[in-house]
Amino acid sequence: MAGLKQVQRQTGVALWRQIADRIREAIGNGAYDETGMVPPETVLALQFGVNRHTVRSALAALAQEGIVRAVQGRGTLIERKERLNFPITRRTRFTAGIGDQAREMRALLLDEAQEEASAEVGSWLGLKQGEMVIRLETLRHADRRPVSKATSWFPAERFAGIGEAYRKHQSITKAFAELGLADYVRATTEVTAAHAATADLADLELTPGAILLIAKAMNTDLDGVPVQYSISRFAADRVQFTIDN
Repeated sequence: MAGLKQVQRQTGVALWRQIADRIREAIGNGAYDETGMVPPETVLALQFGVNRHTVRSALAALAQEGIVRAVQGRGTLIERKERLNFPITRRTRFTAGIGDQAREMRALLLDEAQEEASAEVGSWLGLKQGEMVIRLETLRHADRRPVSKATSWFPAERFAGIGEAYRKHQSITKAFAELGLADYVRATTEVTAAHAATADLADLELTPGAILLIAKAMNTDLDGVPVQYSISRFAADRVQFTIDN
């Protein structure tokens, strides 16, 4: 159990959620590779200084996320520890980035709207506040697991019809190509981490308090003109980023 971080009371984050995060991190770091099992509830309760009910809640959350599975008579089996590696490069593309790490990939268009650019969106896209943009809400799956949910904005005048093109191709790259943009590059990426907002929990099949990796990104055409601003939320236990300059 060495290396497990202690939980902190009165932080605003439930103890069971902190324990779930610690166990998930330990699984990812290979702490239980020798047995393939999470330690018994009594051992974890002693380790974290909590009662067994709190540990049980943490393990139930991890089971709901598909990370562990209770096996009667044996204990708690580690179901999954591998993460998809997602490279962030000058030509970041979701499908190409995941590559042969997944047998099946699927993209869904959850919502589409034409709206006035906010100050933030206008700043990223080089538009005046109030100019029209198209917003797409998308969800990507790899091997039937939801991996990322993204909100993307595009200049409406240049990319009218991008929602329908995305729905048809399930790809931003192919949607751009249909609308006349043959190539584009990643100009900026900002990565942070945060607990998942309520709106993302169901779509990403996460439990309350789960950690997300959040990537704010701006893509441009080859002349440096912004074509897309996106905020992508990745389930942190399913994806890791590799930055390639």
